[in-house]
Amino acid sequence: MNMILKTKRLSLREMSDYDFKDLCEMLQDPVVMTAYEHAFEDEEVRQWLENQKRRYSEDGFGLWAVLLKETGEMIGQCGLTWQNVGEEKVLEVGYLFKKAFWHKGYAIEAAKACKQYAFEILGVKEVYSIIRDTNIASQAVAKRNGMTLKGEIVKHYYEMDMPHLLYSAVRK
Repeated sequence: MNMILKTKRLSLREMSDYDFKDLCEMLQDPVVMTAYEHAFEDEEVRQWLENQKRRYSEDGFGLWAVLLKETGEMIGQCGLTWQNVGEEKVLEVGYLFKKAFWHKGYAIEAAKACKQYAFEILGVKEVYSIIRDTNIASQAVAKRNGMTLKGEIVKHYYEMDMPHLLYSAVRK
């Protein structure tokens, strides 16, 4: 499988069909999916995985599987995706982890590596994290990733209007 990044404790690689069960563990957990207000059905997990594989092919990046180096276990996903903010397309650092691995510093470790990848490998000048206004833990990760609040948008998702905060970091 295509390894993308390594950090002190983590490896990030492209996801494959092999990761379906681990994705289900995340995307079907109502607590993990609180910000989405919707835990996924199997078919939605398959669509999520296919969307990442499409991103790898079309963009050269997407959300990647986050593995513990020590065990090889998939504990989450983190990566870069193009997102629409109004009329503008922005590169987002996104992250989602299994509940058992929350509050251990893995999200910030992976998010920092993805921000660095965006700046140094992709050469972008600014990255964003677009976070539900109620998701305080993800906002804390964005702040620890050197991002500052830049604005607000409302996303329409599953027939709901969901306010989101725009955090961004600019390459120095």
